[in-house]
Amino acid sequence: MMKMVKFEYGQGFMEARLPDSAEVFIPGETIPDPPYLEDPVAATRESILNPIGMPPISKLVGSGDKVVIVFPDRVKGGFQVTSHRKVAIPIIIDECLKAGVRKQDIKLICSNGLHRKNTAQELRALLGDEIYSEFMPTHQIANHDSEDWTNLVDLGYDELGDGVIMNKEVFEADLAVMIGHVLGNPYGGYSGGYKHCATGITTWESIASHHIPEVMHRDDFTPVSHNSMMRQKFDAIGQHMEKHMGKKFFTCDAVLDTYQRQIAVFSGYAKEIQPLSWQIADQRTYIPWAQEKFDIMVFGMPQQFHYGNGHGTNPILIMQAIAANVIRHRRVLRDNAVVICSSICNGYFHDEEFPAYREVYEMFQKDYHNTLPDLAKYGEFLARKKEYVDKYRYGYGYHPYHTFSMISCGHIAEMHCSAIYIVGAYEPGFARGMGMKTRSTFEEALKDAEKYVGQEPKILALPETFTRASVHLMMQGESRPEC
Repeated sequence: MMKMVKFEYGQGFMEARLPDSAEVFIPGETIPDPPYLEDPVAATRESILNPIGMPPISKLVGSGDKVVIVFPDRVKGGFQVTSHRKVAIPIIIDECLKAGVRKQDIKLICSNGLHRKNTAQELRALLGDEIYSEFMPTHQIANHDSEDWTNLVDLGYDELGDGVIMNKEVFEADLAVMIGHVLGNPYGGYSGGYKHCATGITTWESIASHHIPEVMHRDDFTPVSHNSMMRQKFDAIGQHMEKHMGKKFFTCDAVLDTYQRQIAVFSGYAKEIQPLSWQIADQRTYIPWAQEKFDIMVFGMPQQFHYGNGHGTNPILIMQAIAANVIRHRRVLRDNAVVICSSICNGYFHDEEFPAYREVYEMFQKDYHNTLPDLAKYGEFLARKKEYVDKYRYGYGYHPYHTFSMISCGHIAEMHCSAIYIVGAYEPGFARGMGMKTRSTFEEALKDAEKYVGQEPKILALPETFTRASVHLMMQGESRPEC
């Protein structure tokens, strides 16, 4: 008996005929999420007025004080009217105004980090018409610029020996507010908390202390965990910022569900609210579901998701997305499992948004570069290339160093898989150039995979894996990581 399953593919879907024994997991459906908040506005206000580990805003600021509100870019958090950004920011502003802060002394900064800057249209979609219309005309909304050294401050080295450079306006603010999202993330377990400031308002030099092979290829990184060295580095960097600012970030983090709706909201001192938010998020994110381990993991990717248009066609980003699923679900995979993924893989790098990626891909094809980590030595060379830095600063392109954080992740798929297949590639040479095998259909890939896993493999099917907020699958009876 066979079953038909649709997987993401370009702008649509590709069907696969899978054995009836294949198990399907869809986030939010196979195992329902915890209930979301019926009134996120009331819950968020209650949280902000009663922060954990620090005084309320009314006691932190007054007349003449400057406030900076840091909010995440479009990669996470949703755009709906009740999204966490659109709910929390007006409440924060209102509390500041009540405390005597002048409206002109409030600045909103998008924590895009090394991601491309958000356009005016995107900032409006993130913040809503009212906040955008009130603050944009007076230049009180901005993207973080990790190359603008007139607005950066070097804080030296943290307790782990990592350099910390941060946004100067955030550093100098009398109150620095961090609006974050707690969603499962292969990079350190969860977004939000200190991960937000450690990646969103720093520079490539700071990010190069943790988005590197020496950290990402450790045993504590895969399977995903919030107890990894990467997470320790996030915490050390964020707390080093607080030490030098002489104050704590006022953090307002929302635990989100599959559809970016708020499950819970925590405000206050990040060091104290991180473990509290993770305890709630664990109920949705770490799912003890599998009865036995899988030999093959099957999914598909659209052309546009997460980092933007081209994530599912840019060959380096294809590899990163596959590795991210390996990191999330390694607990339920057998050693040396096989991954089969549909992608149109048409050679669309989207050079405007990902300007350094084509050059790095071409470097990988020559000069004794046998594995992706062999390219890490060029990180600083590309990170300082003026053409790419200018495209980041002025052309809405990703910073060139972002490419190197992606190759560090991409190699993890090779570390943990015996074979990776791309199905349905328009130009399969791009996939083969990343070390992946290519077949025209899922059925052909499954047949070829028998040489690795035998004739009756245990198959995990993950439709909609990149169009919904993902989870971290576990074995039944397996304990969730301790906070």
